[in-house]
Amino acid sequence: MRFLFLFFIAVPLIEMLLLFEVSDRIGGLPTVGLVVATAVIGVQILKRQGLSTLLRANQRLQSGELPAQEIVEGMMLAGAGALLLTPGFITDTIGFMLLTGPIRRMLARKIINSGLVRTLGAAQGGSTFTFWSGSGTNTYEGEYSEESEVIPASSEPSDDDRDKLA
Repeated sequence: MRFLFLFFIAVPLIEMLLLFEVSDRIGGLPTVGLVVATAVIGVQILKRQGLSTLLRANQRLQSGELPAQEIVEGMMLAGAGALLLTPGFITDTIGFMLLTGPIRRMLARKIINSGLVRTLGAAQGGSTFTFWSGSGTNTYEGEYSEESEVIPASSEPSDDDRDKLA
């Protein structure tokens, strides 16, 4: 929590100091022009990268694979878009780094390999749900199906339910 507080206070202050310094060196209008240009260029690159990531995810789904890499990359692209639309040179630099394919793919692989991602995979004869928690990994295997018949809930347990609980 303290990290986020410092992040949301320190980054805007540093961005303002950098914008003031650039403005002193090249002037106010050229500085604003640079900030707007980086946002426009970044959004155009973001559109192309997002579309290619979406197409790769669709290809993985078509082949029956889980597109974990593409999902994490998509979240990183969304973050890059937010950073590029935020006025400032530091956030634009980080946003452009996330738009760079090799850097983004490497970071996505590290995130996936670190175990920060929950997975849902298909196992033969059922489904496997894996959940990472602070105390370890729990794997639950089983089958599920949707039933069309709705069983009304009663306020009194039936004799069969009482036998099961005993």
